Amino acid sequence: MSVAGRFSEAAQCIRNAAALVITTGAGMGVDSGLPDFRGNQGFWNAYPRYERLGLSFVQAANPEHFEQDPHFGWGFYGHRTNLYRNTVPHAGFHLLKTWGEQFNLLTFIATSNVDGQFQKAGFAEDQILEVHGSIHHLQCTTPCSRHIWLNQEAFDIDETTMRSLTTPKCPECGRVARPNILMFGDYAWLHQRSASQEERFDHFLQQHRDKPLVVIEIGAGTAIPTIRNLSERLGRRPDTRVLRINPREPQIRGDHFSFAGGAVETLSALNQALSQR
Repeated sequence: MSVAGRFSEAAQCIRNAAALVITTGAGMGVDSGLPDFRGNQGFWNAYPRYERLGLSFVQAANPEHFEQDPHFGWGFYGHRTNLYRNTVPHAGFHLLKTWGEQFNLLTFIATSNVDGQFQKAGFAEDQILEVHGSIHHLQCTTPCSRHIWLNQEAFDIDETTMRSLTTPKCPECGRVARPNILMFGDYAWLHQRSASQEERFDHFLQQHRDKPLVVIEIGAGTAIPTIRNLSERLGRRPDTRVLRINPREPQIRGDHFSFAGGAVETLSALNQALSQR
């Protein structure tokens, strides 16, 4: 089948669907100017200071920094907080939201990203599952309780040392706070916020158990395959089609769609197909 034919068939699946699940990995943010940290070199291109320190992404995104050297821990996560706050969601977010409205599709998002870009793009909080948590929420490092609160802190980062001049504090015990994010080697992450989101997602899927479902997966790689595995698991449900969008790893088995491209490029082409009858 030609590329145009695949877009046309995928568009028809969207028109015929009763619900839409959007699954995304780090590649979703690339067109907004966000780094996807693909491999150590990708991480070091975004944060050259860590290359000089000999630290990989796995080592930088480690909860031990908040206990041993919180100013250094918050150097990385404070910088990312500022970055995500200043980022404007790209046009692909708008297209996805428009399709839900245009075709009367009940929509749920499942993302491994912690950047809050779907909320910023206008998707409702109760239709989003953030499987690894959110940088826009905090918890105690210890933790002294199960309290999770909004990240309203201001961060001033010295980018020559990647250290934050200040560190948030837990309002209950006064110890250092950390992002409510699942990090590498993390045994203290408070997961109840994400668990509540997952319950809503499971309920959504149950409501549409015997109805046509379309899954649009964007920018989810194989290095940490959480999102790809979710999309493929959903793709085994009857009357469900998966549209995988990925510039480097678009392959997918079964009667699904593979598009080798970025988010805005591919969603725009799909939008053009949707506008044709």
